[in-house]
Amino acid sequence: MPEIKKARRMLWLFGLLKIPLIGYVRPRLVEITEARMVIKIPLRRRTRNHLGSMYFGALAIGADLAGAFQAFQVADDMGRKMSIVFKDFKANFIKRPESDVFFMAADGLLIKEMLTETMATGERVTKEIKIKALTGYPDNPEVVAEFALGLSVKDKATAPVQSTQ
Repeated sequence: MPEIKKARRMLWLFGLLKIPLIGYVRPRLVEITEARMVIKIPLRRRTRNHLGSMYFGALAIGADLAGAFQAFQVADDMGRKMSIVFKDFKANFIKRPESDVFFMAADGLLIKEMLTETMATGERVTKEIKIKALTGYPDNPEVVAEFALGLSVKDKATAPVQSTQ
């Protein structure tokens, strides 16, 4: 469990110091493995819209965070500093989320391959990762939204190899 405690602290600091809007919605890291990450955003006054369901902006924050924080964790595990950005964002809203929402990113192994590729080539690598937004997790999970994000990574330490000839 020390790994999840460290990751929770990193998430809290990230929301406090780097992107305060993330801290405002009070995300909680629920699960972290090499392949998967689950982040919860509670439905409360700060995240609720006028209809009593989770606000679109809070859902976007959850999807962004689930994908990006997973990439940061993979890079940290590999001992590398990476430039991590999103190139595009697609969303499919299936049902109004009227309770806490859990964002599941299960592309940790794909992200690891991307980071290995950028370390080898020195070039930016962009691939689509998928995020699911669920309510009732883990007992009775129901998908309320699906996101596809174009994750783009580049190794900060690796410069492109140039020929000396």
